[in-house]
Amino acid sequence: MSPLPEKRLPRLTRVQRVSEILRVAREVFRERGYEGATVAEIAARLGVVEGLIYKHFDSKRALLNQVLEDWYAGLYEDYAHHLSGIRGSRQQLRYLIWRHVRTFGDDPQTCRLVLKELRAEPNYLDSELHQMNRRYTQLLVEVLHDGIRRGEFRPDIPVPLVRDMVFGSVEHHLWGFLYGQSSLDAERVADRITELVCGGIAAHDGAAGLASQTERLATLIDRMELALEERGAAP
Repeated sequence: MSPLPEKRLPRLTRVQRVSEILRVAREVFRERGYEGATVAEIAARLGVVEGLIYKHFDSKRALLNQVLEDWYAGLYEDYAHHLSGIRGSRQQLRYLIWRHVRTFGDDPQTCRLVLKELRAEPNYLDSELHQMNRRYTQLLVEVLHDGIRRGEFRPDIPVPLVRDMVFGSVEHHLWGFLYGQSSLDAERVADRITELVCGGIAAHDGAAGLASQTERLATLIDRMELALEERGAAP
């Protein structure tokens, strides 16, 4: 019996071929994790030799980085598109929190790659992916500034700290979910975080009200920082 002919990709443009490689690579990374994934398996699923993969990507790490860059770009476009149709700063803030939580729920495998592999890289802060993450979180920063301009949020809120509190609290709260140790109710989590944050940053009339809200925000910051410290100390 003559051997079966080697399966080959159809004639594609370079852009199409790279897109197909990235699609399959994302499947393998999500299933195996970075350490468990191999370029050989990616090539096998495509029906090509490894050399074709390395023709377009220098290394497995470069391939992962491109997969995550495409993922971040898609998230940003989706968030920005839907955010433009929401009125009111509180409602926009709630949407961003809910959508971020839903991202964890919809694609925990990719989120694990970001938290475990991407951020552990020594040059992460100088990378394109870090810049994309900043662009992603900047959407929330802009909502906070708009809320200040509209008078919905206090003018003295520490915007970068509030941003870090939101994203840090989501990641900490959902850590167990990412590793199969707890369930996720995205609506409930989004409502509670929104209520906590807006309780500290909402504008109020009178000095007494302002002092009360400042104290609530400080208490919330202390709780968030303690939670993040506990997470950092966890094995």
